[in-house]
Amino acid sequence: MPFARELAAYGDRIALITPEGQLSYRELAERVALTAERLGPVRRLVLLAGANRTDALVTHLAALSAGHPVLLVPGDSESTIRSLTEAYAPDVVARPHTDGTWTLDERHPTSAHTLHPDLALLLSTSGSTGSPKLVRLSHDNLQANAESIAAYLGIDDTDRAATTLPMHYCYGLSVIHSHLLRGAGLVLTERSVSDAAFWDEFRAARGTSLAGVPYTFDLLDRVEFARMHLPHLRCVTQAGGRLAPELVARYAELGRRSGWQLFVMYGQTEATARMAYLPPQLAAERPEAIGVPIPGGSFRLDPVDGHGPGAGELVYSGPNVMLGYAESPADLSLGRTVEELRTGDLARRASDGLYEIIGRRSRFLKILGLRIDPQRIEALLEAHGVAAYCAGDGETLAVTALGDASAQGRIRRLIAQDCGLPPHAVRVRALAELPRLASGKPDYEAVRQLTRPAAEAASDPAEDLVCLYAEILDRVDVTEDSSFVSLGGDSLSYVEMSLRLEESLGHLPADWHTRTIRELRPLTAPVARTPDERDGSVPRRDRGIRSALRTWTSPDSWGTRRTLETGVVLRAAGIVLIVGSHVRIFDIKGFAHILLGVAGYNFARFLLTDATRRERIRRLGRSIARIAVPSMVWITGAVLLTDFYDPANALLLNTLLDQGNDRFDWAYWFVEALVYFLIALTLLMAVPLLDRLERRYAFGVPLALMAIGLVGRYDLLGLASVRPQLSPSVVFWLFALGWAAARADTVRQRALLTAALLLTVPGLFEDQPLRTALVIAGLGLLIWVPTLPSLGPLSTLAGVLASSSLYIYLTHYQVYPYLQEDFPITALLASLVIGVGYATVVTRTARTIRWL
Repeated sequence: MPFARELAAYGDRIALITPEGQLSYRELAERVALTAERLGPVRRLVLLAGANRTDALVTHLAALSAGHPVLLVPGDSESTIRSLTEAYAPDVVARPHTDGTWTLDERHPTSAHTLHPDLALLLSTSGSTGSPKLVRLSHDNLQANAESIAAYLGIDDTDRAATTLPMHYCYGLSVIHSHLLRGAGLVLTERSVSDAAFWDEFRAARGTSLAGVPYTFDLLDRVEFARMHLPHLRCVTQAGGRLAPELVARYAELGRRSGWQLFVMYGQTEATARMAYLPPQLAAERPEAIGVPIPGGSFRLDPVDGHGPGAGELVYSGPNVMLGYAESPADLSLGRTVEELRTGDLARRASDGLYEIIGRRSRFLKILGLRIDPQRIEALLEAHGVAAYCAGDGETLAVTALGDASAQGRIRRLIAQDCGLPPHAVRVRALAELPRLASGKPDYEAVRQLTRPAAEAASDPAEDLVCLYAEILDRVDVTEDSSFVSLGGDSLSYVEMSLRLEESLGHLPADWHTRTIRELRPLTAPVARTPDERDGSVPRRDRGIRSALRTWTSPDSWGTRRTLETGVVLRAAGIVLIVGSHVRIFDIKGFAHILLGVAGYNFARFLLTDATRRERIRRLGRSIARIAVPSMVWITGAVLLTDFYDPANALLLNTLLDQGNDRFDWAYWFVEALVYFLIALTLLMAVPLLDRLERRYAFGVPLALMAIGLVGRYDLLGLASVRPQLSPSVVFWLFALGWAAARADTVRQRALLTAALLLTVPGLFEDQPLRTALVIAGLGLLIWVPTLPSLGPLSTLAGVLASSSLYIYLTHYQVYPYLQEDFPITALLASLVIGVGYATVVTRTARTIRWL
C-alpha cells in the first residue's frame, strides 16, 4: 500500500492536527511502524472500530502498510461491532477500552481465515446496520482511487482537510487517503459542522477543504456558512446522495464569490469511493448532472426495457472497482469476481458529455440520506415472524406485512430502530395477503400504492393517528394505547397536536390529551386530501405548510367552523398584544400575567399526569430545560451584542440579584418567574409525601399553594423586588390559580376560583383599572370556558403564534426597538416572524440532540 508505507517521505510536514496537538508525517510514520510491528508479519484480519481520532487512523495505516486486511466498522455502534465480530471472527479487534485507552485485542496469533493476497479492506454496503454483506477492496483499489481523487481535486501538500465525515464511511475514508497520498494535512476532529468549536479548529488549522453529504449542507445553512470568513478555504466537495440542483447552484455561486470551488461527486462503496465528478466551472449551469468519469474510469449505458435509446443502466469500469462481495468468512479467500460495476442507477449522457441520473434500477434506497437495503429489512421482519415486502417511495419506506392492523405500530418501531429512520419515514400497512404479480413475484408498485396515506386512512384511521403522534412527538414507541400525556407531550407541542387532531377527528374532545388513540378511534373522521396528497407526491413534512397555505387561500376554508382551546387563544392573542404594547401601537397591558395563569393550567394538564413520581420529575426537568436553555442562549447573545442587559439576565438571575430598575433589566421577568416556579415545584414533587398528596387532593393542593402565594401577593414577608408586580414571589399565586383551574371540575370549585380572582387581582396594578379588568377577564375565561369558536385560517394562525409565544417574547426585545419609531406595524410583524423562526430552530435542535 504505497501511500501508507511512504508517509515518512514527507518529513516534518504536518500530517495531523488534533485537539491534543499536531503530528508530523515523520512522527506519524514512526507510530504506524510501531503498530505494524505489533500486528506482526503474518497477515491477520483486523476489525477496526473507526473513529476520527489518531489511534484509529494509526492502526488503519499500520494494517494497510503491513498487508493486514482491515474490516472497518463504525466505532460508535456496539451492535455493529458485536454482529460483525460474530460473523467474521476477526484475528485482531482494535477499539477503545472503556476507560478511553486504545486496545489491540489479539485473538489469534495467526489468521483463522484464508485471506486472498489482494484483499486490503472490507466495508459495509449499508451504513451502520451490521449487515454481514461486505465490499471487498484491494490495495490497488485504494491506491488508484486516492490518486484519481487527488488528481481532479488538485490536492497538494499545502492542503488541509477536515474530517467532517466518519472514517468508516467510504467517502470520509477517501478524504483521508487522498490527502495523505499528497502529503497534505488532516484536521482530525469528531465535531459536527454545527458546532461552533469545529469552526474555531478549522480556522486555526488554516483549513482548505470541507466534505459533506446532503445533510451536511442543511447544517451549513443553519450555521450561516455563507457569512463565515474562511480565508484559506479552497474547495468544498459533496457526495453521499443527490443534492438538490438549486442547492448545487447556490453553493457554486457562493463559492465563486468567496474564492472556493464546489465539486459535486458521484460514487458507491463498490467503487472504493468515487466514479464521477462535476467540473466546478459547470456546477452553476449544470447542477442536475453527476459530471464525467474520474481519471482512469469510464461509463457505459446498458439498455433497460421500458427506457429509450438514450438512457440505460450506468455501468462503471476502472481500477477502483471492488474485487466483489463477501457474505461470510469463506469469501475472504476469493480474488476478483467482478470486472465492472453495475451501479443500479438509470442514467443518460447529455449532448455536452455530462452524465445525469434519471432513476434507480436496484432495490437499494436512499431515504433521508441513509442507504437502506429493503431485502435486509424483509429478512429482519421474517426473523420476528413477519412476512413483508418493502419498497421505497420518495423519502419514505413503504412496507406491507401479513397480519392485522394492531401489529403495524410494532413493525414500524422494529424498522425505525434498526435502520435509524424517524417513525414518520416508515409507512406500514398490514394485509391479509401480500401483493404479487401474475408471475408470483412481489408487486412493489402495489406496496407503494397500498401504503400511501389515503389508503392507510381508509383502511385504519387509528393507524393514521399513530403516525401523527409519532411525527409530532418524535417517538418510535407509539401504540394505540398511547396518549398525548403518556408520551411526554407538553405545552410546547400540544398546540400543533390539537390543531392536527381536530383536522383528523372533526372535533376535539376536552380531554383528548388523556385519551388513548384507541379511545379516539371511534371519533376519527376521514380527512379530505388534495390529489397530490392522495398520490403521495407531497412529502409528509411539507404537508403542514401546504395545508396552511391552502387554508388561507381557499375561499371555502373561511367558512369552516372550528374550535380552539381557550389557552391557545390566550397565548396567541396575548403575545400579539404584549409585543404591540411594547411597540406602542396600542396600550393593552396585563396579558403577561394572564399567561402565567395559562402556564399553571398547562403545568397541571401535561406535567402532573398519572406517570410515576420518577417519570414526573424527568418530564419536569425536561420542561425546565426547554424553557431555560433557549432563553439563556438568546439572552447571552443580547448581553454580548448590546448594552441593555447584564450577565445576570443571561443566567436568569436578575430578579434575585436585583440589578436595578431599568426597563430592559426586567425584560425577562416572565421567563425567570416561570423557571423559578418549575424548579421549586420539581423539588416539592420529588418528596414522596407531597407527590402522594397532590395525586389524592388534585384540586386542594393547588388551592393551598394559591393561598400560600397570597402571602407573597401582598408582600407580607417583604420579599418583593423593586417592581412588585414583576416579582416571582408576588405573582406565583396566578400560576397556582391556573393550576387549580385545570383541576376544577365542578361549578362550586370554579366559583371559588372566580371569587378569589375578583378579590385578589385589584390592587396589583396601581391606578390601572383596564389592566386589572383584562387580567380578571382572561383568567375568568380560562376557568369557565374550555374552548372558543374559530375559523380554519384563524386557527392555523393562532396555532403558530401560540406555539411560538415564548420565543416571540424572548426575541422581540432585540427586534422592535430598531423599527418602532418609523415603522411600528413592521416592527410588530418582524418581531412575530423572527420569534416563529427561533421557535423552529429550537424545535429542530431539540429533536436532534434529544435532551430538550
